[in-house]
Amino acid sequence: MNNKVVIIGCGNVGMSYAYALLNQRTYVNELVLIDKNKDKAIGEAMDLNHTLAFAPSKIDIKVGDYSDCKDAKIVAIAAGANQEVGESRMDLISKNDKIFKSIITDVEKSGFDGIYLIATNPVDIMTYITWVYSKKDPSKVLGTGTTLDTARLRYEIAKNININPKNIHAYVIGEHGDSEFVPWSNASVGLQNIRDYLDNDKLEEICDNVRNAAYEIIKRKGNTSYGIGMSMVRITNAILGNENLILTVSSYDKNNDVFVGGPTIINKDGAQERVYVKLTENETNKLQNSINILKEAINKTSVNNSSNYEEEEIEII
Repeated sequence: MNNKVVIIGCGNVGMSYAYALLNQRTYVNELVLIDKNKDKAIGEAMDLNHTLAFAPSKIDIKVGDYSDCKDAKIVAIAAGANQEVGESRMDLISKNDKIFKSIITDVEKSGFDGIYLIATNPVDIMTYITWVYSKKDPSKVLGTGTTLDTARLRYEIAKNININPKNIHAYVIGEHGDSEFVPWSNASVGLQNIRDYLDNDKLEEICDNVRNAAYEIIKRKGNTSYGIGMSMVRITNAILGNENLILTVSSYDKNNDVFVGGPTIINKDGAQERVYVKLTENETNKLQNSINILKEAINKTSVNNSSNYEEEEIEII
């Protein structure tokens, strides 16, 4: 079986994803790199190919173009404008909306019939835009959502209680951004309630650390890449391995007509089904606030607004 993945955007995120794929046993056997700067893509492919002698799996890595998307199982998009120090993810909408219209148009011209995996921020908005431009079934379009935030959350909890993050059962849901939150009513360590380990003040501190993690990392090193790269690999494996794994990807919420981070069953068909967990009244209000923020942002994009953005030079990540 040919499990081809195409990565569009050979910046920090795209290449962290590619490198993480090479360091794990995955179902991917062909990897195609596409970037506006073809020389950079060629250099990245050369560098990645030089790891194959030590990699756990054999992957055919090459530079390609949009025609290579035709028979791909996954097209992963990590192209877009960088989030600068002091910028929120939402500040990137107008820049990345314009970029995505061009990218999705070219991918669709190839006859692509696989699954889109979106990492570009603001990821929930860019996933929605991808769905509209591609005209795909919403199950075939998903974003990384709050998978990285959930990984950050489990790390923070594990650090505080000295228990393996894999035994922390807690999620971050909502917008991948400032309105995301943790439904603590559904959080547990093994089968034990999280509040048996941590008090409310500590839980709030952990939530703040998770929400602000990207800002802190960008302030210090200029970008975030390793965490999201690993998150993308986990989603990729769930798709290609037909795992029926629950991950907090950005998937389509038909009740609100948005793509938003929440527990979702992932398999070979993409986002099979959202898992609607029982929330407290306060948590329900937080989720609705997050959804409202996303809907307001969508209304300002070109998919719902005929106005054109001014042309500007945009750095592609």
